[in-house]
Amino acid sequence: MESKKEQPSFEEALAKLESIVESMESGEVPLADLIARFEQGTKLLLVCETRLKEAELRIEQLKKSKDGSVAFEKFETDREA
Repeated sequence: MESKKEQPSFEEALAKLESIVESMESGEVPLADLIARFEQGTKLLLVCETRLKEAELRIEQLKKSKDGSVAFEKFETDREA
């Protein structure tokens, strides 16, 4: 398993994932390459999801109530996972 230092940033992973999706949608990729790109895309998707969950937890931990205690609140998004 790769360490976090070897994994791309969220932005890098998302850009690579978008590139993979575009190439797969073109219809010009041989089946063997499609399978390899699907596997790579799945790994990149996991990286993106992990980074987003980490960011969500940090945001929740940083929200504080008026008295200074930490108030954990659900992180609202427009998109359901």
